[in-house]
Amino acid sequence: MTILFGKPDIGNEEIEAVTKVLKSGWIGMGPKCIEFEKLFAEYVGSKYAVAVSSCTAALHLSLAALGIGPEDEVITTPFTFVATVNAIEHVGAKPVFVDIDLETLNMNPDLLEIAITSKTKAIIPVHFGGLPCFMNRILQIAKQHNLYVVEDAAHAIGAKIDGCMVGGIKDSIACFSFYPNKNITSIEGGMITTDSEDFKKKLEIMRLHGLDNEAWKRYCSGANFTLSRAVMPGFKYNMTDVQAAVGICQLKKLEKFLEIKEKYASIYDREFADLPCARQYRHKSTKINRHALHLYLLILNRSQLDANRNEIVTEIRERGIGATVHYEAVHLHPYFQERLGFSEGSFPITEYVAENILTLPLGSSMSQEEIEWVVKKVKEVVISHRV
Repeated sequence: MTILFGKPDIGNEEIEAVTKVLKSGWIGMGPKCIEFEKLFAEYVGSKYAVAVSSCTAALHLSLAALGIGPEDEVITTPFTFVATVNAIEHVGAKPVFVDIDLETLNMNPDLLEIAITSKTKAIIPVHFGGLPCFMNRILQIAKQHNLYVVEDAAHAIGAKIDGCMVGGIKDSIACFSFYPNKNITSIEGGMITTDSEDFKKKLEIMRLHGLDNEAWKRYCSGANFTLSRAVMPGFKYNMTDVQAAVGICQLKKLEKFLEIKEKYASIYDREFADLPCARQYRHKSTKINRHALHLYLLILNRSQLDANRNEIVTEIRERGIGATVHYEAVHLHPYFQERLGFSEGSFPITEYVAENILTLPLGSSMSQEEIEWVVKKVKEVVISHRV
């Protein structure tokens, strides 16, 4: 049996929706994107949502629209996908890292204020694996220092913290991913949520070349022809109606997907309880708090094993299980070591976790039989290396 990591949960509804868009004659950014934005904003509880081509685009666009640039600093975590940090680089700002908390794997807010300088303009908390950061604390610190907060919510579609959906948290901007392995997909795509109408309008202009009049709006104007004019520098970061059609169908299924993932994660928790490894902290899902369960993570206890993480992942993969790693510590990537002067030991908790963590398949498209097969093979490998 071969079990892929992150296989999307696609049904006939998505296929029919895409076919309908293709037959409509309008496949670029148009009415489906507008519908998706409206539905997404309603789901997370924000006033506005702006659809874009990826979460990377969402992060870059948000920082650019906030006016962050050279000589500025943006604080984030070194335990994230490189896209988070690339967004900071692409606006010309300097990435500043704070280490993570060992239980949550999220930014440690106790270390945040130490990293703030007169050049700091924003904080990017990353909701790692789908577990929300301690947003009340982060927002309190940001308010004290007059800083923007841009959440990297790529992993956190459906997550809740303190009774609020990620994406609907006040005084914050959130950036989401609809990459194929996320909780829901639009094939590729991203979304930015905000409560500011002015910021939303700026994002809409900047996502499409800085033009003041999108093609769909020109089409809807009929005989009232108007030219599009650049009113600011912009990018080509729009979503298409083909993608939005998939996203709409997926969003309607999200709660069901999360219910399935919660069930499967509980099986993993029970079956792996006696293995020499730790798991990311996960509160029980309630109306107040919810882990979005994008990733199921194990942190190996090397003192009880005679093999390292890479060797164990290789053996699991040899058994047909799509185990993988999220992530290598960003500050130890060659570019950032050279660019920012980091070396081993700079962020010890991130480095410890990055060296010992592995990710297992946890998809709503999986069957219980597949989950049980993952359990069997993972236990087989890990137990064989117990000392």
